[in-house]
Amino acid sequence: MIPENLKKIMQKQGYHFVGNHSTIKICEYTANTLRGRESCYKSKFYGIDTARCMQTSLSIGCDLSCRFCWRIIPDEINIKWNELNAVESDDPESIINGFLNEQRRIVSGYKSGGDLEVWYRANHPMHVAISLTGESLFYRRINEIIRAFHAHGISTFIVSNGTLPEVIEKLEPPTQFYISLQAPNKALYMLVTRPKLKSSWQRFLKSLKIMGSMKTRTALRMSLIKGLNMSNPEGYAELIKLAMPMYVEVKGFSFVGGARSPSRNLHYEDMPSHSEVKEFAELIAKHTGYKISNEHEKSRIILLSRDDNAEKNAKINFEALYKPSSAKTYK
Repeated sequence: MIPENLKKIMQKQGYHFVGNHSTIKICEYTANTLRGRESCYKSKFYGIDTARCMQTSLSIGCDLSCRFCWRIIPDEINIKWNELNAVESDDPESIINGFLNEQRRIVSGYKSGGDLEVWYRANHPMHVAISLTGESLFYRRINEIIRAFHAHGISTFIVSNGTLPEVIEKLEPPTQFYISLQAPNKALYMLVTRPKLKSSWQRFLKSLKIMGSMKTRTALRMSLIKGLNMSNPEGYAELIKLAMPMYVEVKGFSFVGGARSPSRNLHYEDMPSHSEVKEFAELIAKHTGYKISNEHEKSRIILLSRDDNAEKNAKINFEALYKPSSAKTYK
């Protein structure tokens, strides 16, 4: 079970709990879309309907303590990560139904003052981003829940820190699979991610190698911090060429949430501007052969595509991707 003191802190931050170990929280961009404002960069890059996207996690525990992470790091309030993983894995269908019910509860407060058509769409989620907090692949029934989401007609975007290669090797193909790329070499990796296991770097490299043979859409996600990991583009390029993902998202970190904790030793000035992120992305493109194919200035993010084919197929035809059976249609 999630410790009560941690649960109370997270509830104040807008988290809703589902079962023993899963959480859901409305994304800022989903909220903005419901208010008639700009949609998420994933809409521009990949064609996601931001109003219909759920931001979730299947496990709160994580074996990294990344300094830039905007989430709460349980260790900072004296809760050990292994304690959070010592729970039975809830049934995938109960988790999915819990997410759908909570998402509806959350968006119910956005009905007045917004576009009703957008609000109605938000009540019928079509996408799930499993990236909210913790390491997604600690959930023991990850393959079952991926299949179940797809049976519901819901696309799956899953983010991993890459420390579980044995799980990645046998992973049921999600719609798009991410590994976070946070440093160009071992020394910086240890400084930025502050891993709890000595073998994390070696396990991370193994995961990158596995990514190169995965039969699904793949992406590496970078969070750049000025003066810390925004250096050595050649080193990043070697890791990218090891994984050969379809896409690389080069993004500036945000000084929000947990990243502002004094223990992280980060500051507002450490956030790179969009132009600085783009300049660094251009260097990575130069050393990898990837090409800049899109950008989202407000999010300070650049999309690199592996080749012309990846660029051409960046946007997904979600309507044709998964056809839910009548038994799986959420009502």
